[in-house]
Amino acid sequence: MKAVPLWIMTIMTLISSVAGAQSARELKDVVYATVDGKPLGLDIHMPAGVRNPPLVVWVHGGAWSAGNKSNYPAELVANGFAVASLDFRQTTEARFPANVHDIKAGIRFLRAKAAEYGYRADKIAIAGASSGGHLAALVGVTNGHTELEGTVGGEYAKQSSGVQAIVSYFGASNLNSILAQSTPFGLGVRKPALERLLGALPENAKELATLASPVAHVDASDPPLLLLHGDQDPQMPINQSHELHGAYKKLGLDAELEVLHGAAHGGDVFFRGEALEKVVAFLRRTTTT
Repeated sequence: MKAVPLWIMTIMTLISSVAGAQSARELKDVVYATVDGKPLGLDIHMPAGVRNPPLVVWVHGGAWSAGNKSNYPAELVANGFAVASLDFRQTTEARFPANVHDIKAGIRFLRAKAAEYGYRADKIAIAGASSGGHLAALVGVTNGHTELEGTVGGEYAKQSSGVQAIVSYFGASNLNSILAQSTPFGLGVRKPALERLLGALPENAKELATLASPVAHVDASDPPLLLLHGDQDPQMPINQSHELHGAYKKLGLDAELEVLHGAAHGGDVFFRGEALEKVVAFLRRTTTT
């Protein structure tokens, strides 16, 4: 039999490699659970050219009462991560902890479907911005918490809702201290949002406010944490990030706080340049090794 020339073998290998590489794709409106007859959906964004990428579960912001899954960090997909952006019950529909129950159900569903959709299930990160950052941190530090796990999506109850990394962009961490730390402008935003979340202001719902505060749940088992916050944020006091960072450091846990000087509440500055590089490096360190 005649030997195949090396140059032909090289071309065949390249063609095979290109054909086997995963192209970017999206799965929209995947129903992960149904609550009171209402379907809860998520979108999965898969990166191009990456087999079995790590997964980032994205929790959108909106004062716990607005926003939707269409708002997600496409920059992470461009850097090789699969991103699953979830819808969950807003506080206009159900008070806390309904939103946390939904997000944890979404993680269990995503872990169960990993082989079907093509991302890794062993290491999952959760991330979010503003109220989504608060929920991401709370979900991340409460794996196995009876009151917060809930029973949504019960068919996947045997799956873990645990995550292996947390990224919180300018999120709340202590609902019992947030109002005392807020500017007058911030109070105008936070008070009605907290009343919708808890059914009352934190001072009149201290037990529930504590349950909803990530700082109250930090223990030695919690996953690595990255916090990003602008030092000119008029809505979310930067001390909220300092509190959660401090709670982690007190226990010697893996935590980083990236302060963006001159940054306010959100904006492109958090999703480009040095901030994006910081997030990508953190996620690669915590979810790909």
